[in-house]
Amino acid sequence: MGSRIEFSVKWFLLLCVLGVSVAEKNTYIVHMARSEMPEVFADDHLGWYGSSLRSVSDTAEMLYAYNNAVHGFATRLTAEEARAMEGLPGILSVVPEVKYELHTTRTPLFLGLDQHAEMLPESGSGNDVIVGVLDTGVWPESPSFDDTGFGPVPDSWKGECEIGTNFTKANCNRKLIGARYFARGYEATLGPIDETKEDKSPRDGDGHGTHTSSTAAGSVVSSASLFGYAAGTARGMAPRARVAAYKVCWVGGCFSSDILAAIDKAIDDNVNVLSMSLGGGTSDFFRDNVAIGAFAAMEKGILVSCSAGNAGPSSYSLSNVAPWITTVGAGTLDRDFPAYVSLGNGKNFTGVSLYRGELPGKMLQFIYAGNASNTSTGNLCMTGSLIPEKVKGKIVLCDRGVNPRVQKGEIVKAAGGAGMILSNTAANGDELVADAHLLPATTVGETVGQEIKNYLFTDPNPTATILFEGTKVGIKPSPVVAAFSSRGPNSITPGVLKPDLIAPGVNILAAWSHEVGPTGLSDDGRRVDFNIISGTSMSCPHVSGLAALIKSAHPNWSPAAIRSALMTTAYTVYKNGKPIQDISTRKPATPFDYGSGHVDPVSALNPGLVYDIAPEDYLDFLCAMNYTAGQISSVARRNFTCDKTKMYSVNNLNYPSFAVALESPVSRPGVSEGGSSPTIARYTRTVTNVGGPGTYKVSKISPSTAVKITVDPPSLTFSENGEKQSYTVTFTATPMPSNTNQLGRIEWSDGKHVVGSPVVITWT
Repeated sequence: MGSRIEFSVKWFLLLCVLGVSVAEKNTYIVHMARSEMPEVFADDHLGWYGSSLRSVSDTAEMLYAYNNAVHGFATRLTAEEARAMEGLPGILSVVPEVKYELHTTRTPLFLGLDQHAEMLPESGSGNDVIVGVLDTGVWPESPSFDDTGFGPVPDSWKGECEIGTNFTKANCNRKLIGARYFARGYEATLGPIDETKEDKSPRDGDGHGTHTSSTAAGSVVSSASLFGYAAGTARGMAPRARVAAYKVCWVGGCFSSDILAAIDKAIDDNVNVLSMSLGGGTSDFFRDNVAIGAFAAMEKGILVSCSAGNAGPSSYSLSNVAPWITTVGAGTLDRDFPAYVSLGNGKNFTGVSLYRGELPGKMLQFIYAGNASNTSTGNLCMTGSLIPEKVKGKIVLCDRGVNPRVQKGEIVKAAGGAGMILSNTAANGDELVADAHLLPATTVGETVGQEIKNYLFTDPNPTATILFEGTKVGIKPSPVVAAFSSRGPNSITPGVLKPDLIAPGVNILAAWSHEVGPTGLSDDGRRVDFNIISGTSMSCPHVSGLAALIKSAHPNWSPAAIRSALMTTAYTVYKNGKPIQDISTRKPATPFDYGSGHVDPVSALNPGLVYDIAPEDYLDFLCAMNYTAGQISSVARRNFTCDKTKMYSVNNLNYPSFAVALESPVSRPGVSEGGSSPTIARYTRTVTNVGGPGTYKVSKISPSTAVKITVDPPSLTFSENGEKQSYTVTFTATPMPSNTNQLGRIEWSDGKHVVGSPVVITWT
């Protein structure tokens, strides 16, 4: 007995020793100051990277060496090795890997692209514009990537069609001109990709990347639909543009080292637009690898469009807020897929569904999931929560939340339920998102859900049925801001209003992968060419494609000029003059919800004036944020020292919107509202004429009598294209309590163009 105890103790001590000696390694991205590279390495920066790495670890290897997006490399280090690396000469920062998540046909008609075809670029002029999409890859066989009518691949293209599992060079063509995949960071963290479950290649096994790519630049496809829903002609926003797919997202997520490597290659490949429908929270720009990579792309003339996130309607919920990124929120279309709930008491309620099929014509027994379960969360219809004997042959009402909407229906079906009514809770309000359920099902809003529950809980023998009505267009009001769309204010730089604008992101039809059914569930054996899904993941590629459209019409415009055109022509009111609504509140939306407004691509092609921003202006902006020289170098990849004699201000960034942050004296003891002298803030903006000779006059909408807006000069006269004029806006504000917001607007017009800028004034 004693010897066994002695052996166990020795074994335990050995394990402890081993545990200490094998410290956990994580992936880090090492940012280097190439200007500090020792002369001994001459131009061999890779040799310098390797030497620096070997000085802190004998075993670590480089996962990636970056050349464009950042100067540096990705590697696996222990925490101690990472700290040692930060102390080496020439090291700017050592940033931990971040895991990012995806932000998951009538659109051209809704946006007016069909009615104004004569205003769009000639059919062949968009052929040389390349849209790069960082996502889950691509399904190359989709008709949305048909290259009929396309000419040779542009000479500017320097990319490749990489081979891998179930993917060859033959899968690319004159439309889908390139495809790459990036998995080293993913595999370093989670282990080798299981090629029995997903393809280690650019092939899309998820559907998300195929959907976003085809939304941005899919070819024209007639007779497109999902089970007959949304039938019509599908086309991307820029159907003549080329597509380059960069697979950075896998079953376990999207990792920043892979994303940076993809941006690095996309810059080399010469894309014109980068579309990224993913996000990973917010952090300072010098630690945000997507922001850093986007800065490098912007300097090369590449517009970077990113999704705002799906964390709405909470405030301060945005992702991708760097001012050199175009940040896109989501709104609805004027199309819906009604599926009505008919109750035994004779009342009918509207829901939405993409289920293909019907329920029997008779009323069925109806039960609340919470009353058909032995668990406290039975109302959510989670795995194993329903009692089959209580739901068999009945319609089950489930509450939305925690697990996926379509999975709830799968669970009801597995328990023997005949159908499902999915009720929103307070978290989602009355926003309706349609799903291709596996059983007869419909989704209803919170208000309707409460009425249905009242019937369920009071009628001794409740019954119900669901009636599927297909596709309905002309829904009003539309657009409305989606409840899930992330909202401002901008938590990193409150002086820059985000999101920039909104675009269609609810119930969007686009191409889909044949490796997965429309619900994404493993038990969904259905295969479709097109799917209907929602998210800012869908709104982002709309703007990416529209940016490509503008780029084809104005090839010399900078990314900032293109974004300005999209922002200043966006609309904030319906045709009847009423303000765009927020579905989560049923009240008028604000610039914190929609930025400059809802995109209007036809107007954006001819904006009249643009607010341009050069890379150097962004460096001044970083100085205004009090970044150190090293932090700026991490973003800009070069030495830059702020001029100590110069007064930097975030207000001076030539942004097309105004976010005015004022300190509130009201919160100080002894100071009451109106009891202190007014606060004055001045902003200078410079506009570039792109609409021919003309005189623009300003109009202002002041938020209230508490704020006076003065613009000097009140008119701007231009004699030729390319001419620049500056103006100053002075905001004179009386004191208000902290956290007070006032909204206004400034517009310039020559009678043909309206160049609008939202104004948000916040007392902090």
